[in-house]
Amino acid sequence: MSHAIQRDQRCSTCPGSANLILLPICKRNPLRPPPHEPDLAREPEILRGVIERITYHNEENGYTVAKLLPEKRPRHAFGREREVAIVGNMVGINVGESVELTGRWTIHGDYGKQFAVQTVRMVLPATVAGLEKYLGSGLIKGVGPVMARRIVKHFGMETLEIIEQDPERLQETPGIGRKRVQMIMHAWAEQRAIKDVMLFLQSHGVTTGLATKIYKTYGDEAIGIVKQDPYRLAQDIYGIGFLTADKIAQGLGMAPDSPQRVAAGVAYALNQAADEGHVYLPTPHAHSASHRAAWR
Repeated sequence: MSHAIQRDQRCSTCPGSANLILLPICKRNPLRPPPHEPDLAREPEILRGVIERITYHNEENGYTVAKLLPEKRPRHAFGREREVAIVGNMVGINVGESVELTGRWTIHGDYGKQFAVQTVRMVLPATVAGLEKYLGSGLIKGVGPVMARRIVKHFGMETLEIIEQDPERLQETPGIGRKRVQMIMHAWAEQRAIKDVMLFLQSHGVTTGLATKIYKTYGDEAIGIVKQDPYRLAQDIYGIGFLTADKIAQGLGMAPDSPQRVAAGVAYALNQAADEGHVYLPTPHAHSASHRAAWR
């Protein structure tokens, strides 16, 4: 195989491309090439730190550019020199959050060194100052920097536990009434739902980029849908095919001979045949093609 092309697209520079197995990106004729791709041969690195600010966020696909204050940083660096640019699909991150990222370093032609994020794991703030920044970042509607300081001053390091388990106690804070408590409870529940979905998907080997697509498609119902029939992802979400859905299904412990897997394997084999120009497949050929796909 000479090179790969975008699913359901044909590469004009490659004769015979109709006979290729379709993969995500055409190397000669890319649809949206990054300026410098990370070296995928290297093992992913881990970067920990606090989100200082979010420079750009695309609501449609979750693509985000942000600045991270690393946990380990050069002593001689000051101010913004200590910050690291991080880029990638990151749904639900907020200023002030502590995160653990996996990814690879890249060099952008215009913006220099960046960390291309593959997965994100949220880590709750470990200091009073971190809590204040986290709550006052706009994460929760109705809580700005001033109110965040009041809440954290009153509850200290138990603040997040109070919000999670006994939010009515927030009324003990001067200036917070019943109506504002309801706003905080609603906003906190929304954030929690997003993080729960992302954590569930990433814990089963789903990259941040795909997890973002899944959440954008299914919303808070994503966990239930993926558990019930992970092969539905291949039907509903562009960029996820049978092989990716199958990997997720295996991670969830779905039986190799489950009806969902068999049906998805047959559909995959028929789609591959259609991409090669066939209009039908004899039953024995369909059986053997789906078996190859399922047991490759």
